Amino acid sequence: MRYVRSNRLRAVALTAALLATATAGTAAAAGDGGTESSESAESAAGGKPVASADRGQRPAASLAGTAKLTRSLGDDITFSFDARLAAKHNDDPLQATGTFRFSHYLNGEGAWAEADVDCLVTGGKVAVVSGVITDTDLPGAKGLRVGVTVHDQGRNDRLGYSWAATGSPVEDKDLAPCVSSAPFEKVKRGTGDFRVLPWQPEL
Repeated sequence: MRYVRSNRLRAVALTAALLATATAGTAAAAGDGGTESSESAESAAGGKPVASADRGQRPAASLAGTAKLTRSLGDDITFSFDARLAAKHNDDPLQATGTFRFSHYLNGEGAWAEADVDCLVTGGKVAVVSGVITDTDLPGAKGLRVGVTVHDQGRNDRLGYSWAATGSPVEDKDLAPCVSSAPFEKVKRGTGDFRVLPWQPEL
């Protein structure tokens, strides 16, 4: 897969590539102090149950939903999340589970990837999630960790990703868990439905 690199932001756009077209339903978590509005969901990637041991119990933190990013050239960029930190692991974000997918296509070229979650930290309406890529068609990306930041603002959600400065996930070979960029990207109008459940650690 080739990426156009006429300038840095263009490179980021075309290698922000991976973001998979949304698949199945994700679990919606209820607000602070409540119970989950739906039981443990199938992951956005492959229908695997997330945190089934805590079914019916409010997770310590969660990130769910799907949205496309805004691109003036018509790029098709999609991120989809189903990640959570079980209540019993409230003191350890590295115990987060789930999956996220992302894809990016323009004029028939692009790539997609799926990652298994290995860290989730949320605060207010902002979430940072990371995971190791387990399946992809982007050469050299499998087995690498990537991170994504989501700012849940209703219909005006924003998003950032760990490869924003380098242009490709393949360039981030030693990324630490829960590392990403500021949420500088805008979600395409009418597609934003990211939902962040804030973490409440015992500090």
